[in-house]
Amino acid sequence: MNNNLIAVYPGSFDPPTNGHIDIIARASVIFPKVVVAITHNHSKDHLFSLEERVEMMKESTSFLKNIKVDSFSGLLVNYLDKIGGFVVIRGLRALSDFEYEFQMALMNRTLNKKIETVFLMPGQEYTFLSSSMVKEIAILDGDFKKLVPLPVYKKLKNQQRI
Repeated sequence: MNNNLIAVYPGSFDPPTNGHIDIIARASVIFPKVVVAITHNHSKDHLFSLEERVEMMKESTSFLKNIKVDSFSGLLVNYLDKIGGFVVIRGLRALSDFEYEFQMALMNRTLNKKIETVFLMPGQEYTFLSSSMVKEIAILDGDFKKLVPLPVYKKLKNQQRI
């Protein structure tokens, strides 16, 4: 195995969920180094700042030793080129995710022919889980403690905007 191989798991992670952490943990077993690359998605209204999302992800993945949390802006292919990576990790929860993720993988490969996308499925208990659902449950004062890592739960509970 190439010990210099870097896999990148990009996303907005607003907020990180247990499903995200499950994918990161699975990737950490397969790849010697995994970079969780948090970006500002210009098409979304973020509940948490980029800095807050990076901090929550760092706290939530601290038990995994080959994980680095970073942030970037712009195209993923440019970020991959900058850090010397070519593997993209994407989670697939359901068939509905596949079409979008397939299009993104093909576009990334069109922009840079070296890029490979690896799709990982989360544990069955997380196939329904999304950041949007967690935010809605939190806003409506539902019980979301089992859906997110403890640092995220605390941050959401203390969030003044909810």
